[in-house]
Amino acid sequence: MKLKKSISMVAVLLLVVACKTNPFTGEKNLNFVSNDQLFPTSFDQYDQFLSENEVVRGTAEAQMIKRVGNKIETAAERYLNANGYQGFLEDFRWEYNLVKDDAVNAFAMPGGKIVFYTGILPIAETETGVAVVMAHEIAHALADHGAQRMSAAQLQQLGAVAGSVAVSGRSQETQQIFAQAYGLGTQLGVMLPFSRSHETEADRIGLTLMAIAGYNPDEAADLWRRMAAQSGGQAPPEFLSTHPSNQTRINNLQQWAPEAKAEATKYGVTSYK
Repeated sequence: MKLKKSISMVAVLLLVVACKTNPFTGEKNLNFVSNDQLFPTSFDQYDQFLSENEVVRGTAEAQMIKRVGNKIETAAERYLNANGYQGFLEDFRWEYNLVKDDAVNAFAMPGGKIVFYTGILPIAETETGVAVVMAHEIAHALADHGAQRMSAAQLQQLGAVAGSVAVSGRSQETQQIFAQAYGLGTQLGVMLPFSRSHETEADRIGLTLMAIAGYNPDEAADLWRRMAAQSGGQAPPEFLSTHPSNQTRINNLQQWAPEAKAEATKYGVTSYK
């Protein structure tokens, strides 16, 4: 009983003190993993990934990836400085690499390490299309989504321990039922919605960043139409997915594009690529 209370007190304390303000939304987000803890590991894993995969260097496409990344990085810094977050990027070590792989994918690692697969370039079609994807990935890094997922996973594990202690005196069958119900319930009810919210947030932040960088945010919805056509409708139901459905994203991006353009005008942007 004392162990159960101790675990509950630790969980409450973490929830109270472990919050960090998102500079783009102003919201307090769960995060008790510091940059000092997370970034060195992220940088090492990124370097290892590059050493184990074929990095495309020196081509026009590889140069475009770096160019677009640098432009959106600059846009992010302008936004952060203008909104009172000077020094926010101090620990970031931005890097943008194109990797030869047919997967239609790109990803960001904490601290500003970005990978584009060559397989997504035909969907992107243009530099502006690349900017849609790049801004989305940079937004993940800026919003500390990696640290938030780690924090949530740790709380999920803490809850599992507390629940196991609570039913430890029950039958083996009851303990198994709890473990299965807890795992499924937290996955469908907490972790997957949490992941989808990150994707939605990165979409919205990304629109603003690409617009400030001079890329037309209207292209984002068009890119996701191409993505939907490429997938051929082969996707799990949204509630079973880590990502919003293609149509949900298209609808959101269409709705938010005018807001992104309005924000970009504050930085002197009046026309787009």
